[in-house]
Formats: sequence, structure tokens, C-alpha cells
Amino acid sequence: MELGIVLLAGFFLPLFPLSMLFNGLFVRAGGPMLRALLILAWPQVGIVLVVEFMEEIPSWLPLWGTVTALMYAMRALALRDIGLWTAFIATSSWSLLWISVGYGVDTRYLALFAVGMSLPLILLVFLCRWLEARFGAAYLGLYGGLARSAPRFSAIVVMVILGIIATPVFPSFFALLLMIMNSMPANLFIVFAVGSVWLLWTWAAANLLQGLFSGSGRRAVGDLGHGYLLVNVISLLGLAVVGVYCSGAIE
Repeated sequence: MELGIVLLAGFFLPLFPLSMLFNGLFVRAGGPMLRALLILAWPQVGIVLVVEFMEEIPSWLPLWGTVTALMYAMRALALRDIGLWTAFIATSSWSLLWISVGYGVDTRYLALFAVGMSLPLILLVFLCRWLEARFGAAYLGLYGGLARSAPRFSAIVVMVILGIIATPVFPSFFALLLMIMNSMPANLFIVFAVGSVWLLWTWAAANLLQGLFSGSGRRAVGDLGHGYLLVNVISLLGLAVVGVYCSGAIE
């Protein structure tokens, strides 16, 4: 029974190769609403399974999760499809939650960490849809100079990406910091691996931003409406408030 729960939880807090299920579903989910729902609910199901049905967390599960996170972070470096980039970063982020699970992080913070990792990705899903509506696809290098032609869109994308790559004061920053602190000095591999994943996310984000914003930007594409801009700003501010609350998990 315990092995069955581990395998089932491994779909929702992704463990390779079980992680391929989420990525396959995400790619096949055409609309942004369904993709957003997947991103929001997927890790929460895994947390419920772990908290309610797993009495003990084997020591090898955080290691398996860390290796999975490294694999997907490395793969994200070469992706040009922004939708797939979103899915792979989501998988990489949620895989690291096994470290928090293994070190007994309070359930309320665990759920908030998952929300904090998911919400910026949800915002990116809808921003990706904005690109698809104007260009027919959301690929890096397909268009350039958006910083000039769509400054409001560009500013929000930058802030969303900062939330995704665990910049202070977003919840994912405190989640990763707590993982590193809990792993020291007993498991230096996890400490090094989490730092490496963090670096790879930043590298992948730099590639994404360069692919979106570099170029002359002579083509007029319009910009985000003020209402859409306000929704994104409020969401990011709310996420920052959650991040400040999550700082309480660090003693």
C-alpha cells in the first residue's frame, strides 16, 4: 500500500518518469483555463496524498525529487516553446517539494509553497495566450523587441519571471531557502543540487526574456489592456504578501 501511495504521489509531486503524465496532459490541454487549473491543482493533490496517507517518508524520495528537478531545469534551457517551458519549470519546482516533505515542513507552509510556485506559472500561461492571439504561436525568437512595442506586457512578464525563479520576496524564495537550510550539513548533495536548480532556472529565464525582448521591435502589436495589467499587478502583490507570510517557516 505504501509503495502504491508513493507512486501515486509521484505523479502529482513529480518524480521522473512519472512526471511525464503532467507534461503530456499540459501539452494536450488547449485552453489557458484548463492549463491554469492543472497547474494550481496538480501539486495540491500530491500534498494531500503525502500528508494523509504516507506515515513515513523514505530518505530516497527527496533525492529522487531533486534529481527530477535538475533534469527538467536543464531541459528548460533548450526550449523555445513557452508553453512547454512553463510545464517543465512547473515540474522542476514541484519535484523539489519532496525535500520539504522529507524534512517535515508544516503542512500549511507546504501548501502555500506549492501555491507560490504555481501562481506565477498560471500568470505566464495567460500571458502566453496573449502572444498566441497576436502571433499565432508562443515561441522564443518568433518576434523581437517587445520591450518597445508592448512595454506593459514586457514589464509584467519580467515580474512574473522573477516570481517563477524564486526571487525575494516571493514564496518560492523562502521554500528553496528552507530546503537548503534543512539539508545542511547532513545532505550536501541536496544543498548543491537545489542551488544548481536555482541557477538553471535563472539561466532558462534569461534565455526566455532574451528571446522575447531582443530585436528592433518595429512591428506594432498593441499592448496589455489596463484591466488585464491591473489583475496581474494585484496577483503579484498578493503573491508577495504570501511570500512574507511564508518567511515565518524559517526559524
